[in-house]
Amino acid sequence: EAIAAEALLRINEFNSQNIANTVWAFACVGWDSHELFIAFGSVIAERLAEFTGIHKSQLYVVALYVRIKWPNVDFPLARHLESLRSAYVRQEPAPSRLQGDVSAMLEQLGWSHTEEHRTVEGFSL
Repeated sequence: EAIAAEALLRINEFNSQNIANTVWAFACVGWDSHELFIAFGSVIAERLAEFTGIHKSQLYVVALYVRIKWPNVDFPLARHLESLRSAYVRQEPAPSRLQGDVSAMLEQLGWSHTEEHRTVEGFSL
């Protein structure tokens, strides 16, 4: 909670990369305060032009997290969801080593499959 409080106090000092990385990290750990995401979302929406495609890709994951966790909350990035999604799907999938190992094992077991599958949301599975 101390890190979240400090981040909110200093958010206007952050560059776009710091903002994207910080809010993405809070989403990844399942932070349970929609107030933090609304505050970050407001700043991001005002400064969206500063964010690169990679940052917007991270913000797409954040926006989905907020939409799923708090469906009735008016999240400032919800209005930008399609442009964030576009940035997300433009990023080339980068399969993990584990994913490659699992795929190879499935092939050895005779299970023909595709290693990468994109969902409607743009996720690579």
